[in-house]
Amino acid sequence: MSMLALGALFGVVTLLIMFSGMPIAFSLGSVGVLFMAFFMPASSLDTVTQNVYEEMSSITLLSIPLFILKGSAIGRTRAGQDLYAAMHVWMGRIPGGLGIANVFACALFAAMAGSSPATCSAIGSAGIPEMRRRGYSPGFAAGIIAAGGTLGILLPPSVTMILYAVAAEQSLGRLFLAGIGPGVLLVMLFALWAAINYQREYRAAKRDFEANGTPSPLLLDEHFTMRERFEILPRVLPFLILLTGVMIALYGGFATPSETAGLGSLLALVLIAIIYGVWRVRDIAPILSATLKESTMLMFIIGMSLLFSYVMSYLHISQSMAQWIVALSLSKWVLLAAILGMVIVMGFFLPPVSIILMTSPIFLPPLKAAGFDLVWFGIVMTIVMETGLIHPPVGLNIFVIKNIAPDIPLGAIIRGIIPFVILMLLTVVVISAFPTIATALPDLVMGPNAHG
Repeated sequence: MSMLALGALFGVVTLLIMFSGMPIAFSLGSVGVLFMAFFMPASSLDTVTQNVYEEMSSITLLSIPLFILKGSAIGRTRAGQDLYAAMHVWMGRIPGGLGIANVFACALFAAMAGSSPATCSAIGSAGIPEMRRRGYSPGFAAGIIAAGGTLGILLPPSVTMILYAVAAEQSLGRLFLAGIGPGVLLVMLFALWAAINYQREYRAAKRDFEANGTPSPLLLDEHFTMRERFEILPRVLPFLILLTGVMIALYGGFATPSETAGLGSLLALVLIAIIYGVWRVRDIAPILSATLKESTMLMFIIGMSLLFSYVMSYLHISQSMAQWIVALSLSKWVLLAAILGMVIVMGFFLPPVSIILMTSPIFLPPLKAAGFDLVWFGIVMTIVMETGLIHPPVGLNIFVIKNIAPDIPLGAIIRGIIPFVILMLLTVVVISAFPTIATALPDLVMGPNAHG
């Protein structure tokens, strides 16, 4: 069978099994085993478990369940609500301050928890009802939380970046640092849109009041005393200190990513025990159970995705596809646009974990040959994959929001999300024009990237 026919057959079989409704991990594993049975030596089936184990025996991957434990410990307490409340109290006097508070609360919680759904759930459960009570439109309230949650896979620690570091053989510390600049840029753009939208909704509410006498909570002026502002800080500051300490340990060279994850998860458990009294077995059991379930699911997907990639590599499908892309002699920016376009389409159906592990063997060699910095591309790809978390048909964050506020129509949620998707794509363009936004900080801290 020709390489073209084999590659086409591999792609068709993968799509058919995935669209059958089988879970992603089992879909990828089934395709891998099927092609091993028909196109690889019979003895290869005897080494399936060995191949999966060898592919997963990366010390970097050890940090994933530990970061998940840290996020679960923080996410299953009132830490998210307290963080949101603190942001609300301190930004209450700023026009659109409530929306901006949600953005900053999402960013800080995402940096502590490293999970997009957890950020949406923790901040959204307090933020969406509060914004609606204050007169914000339901669609905007849902959209800003859904978009803010996506920062969980860009701001460190990010499970998605851990996987990209393994797949692309890049420094995890460099990737984490590279995500900070674009992450801050996205936070600023989201906050700017929150302020602009507030002014728009405020003027509409004022016109309605003048015309019909209908009062809106949006027109009320809220004021918090300095005492109220400082009273909430003791619950929030320890977690911000935890975030700062973990970052210093990682980037200061005091600990490896796995050691940092272990330290962060241990300190998170200590903090929730001290601040929220979560220390009894009945309190800790749900945290450990959630960590075990999410880690097992994620590691299963990783293992099967790596097996899938191994089979593609063994059959020379990924190498042939990479060579074919290079042979097209596309300009570097057309090549980048085409690859990101494919990532967007894949984001309609697949989570970021699967996209990274399935496409890295195909996309990274041509990009490296075209002269792109693979750390920079990892950030750009992450932002593009973020859009997949908030656009249909999968849009994981949409379902989280729908669970928090089931009375908000799906159409209103999507309309509220669209401006943020546009801002995220605009950020990709800006980072493409000014790559130092992503590369300057890691180059400053760790020196120039010699591996590209």
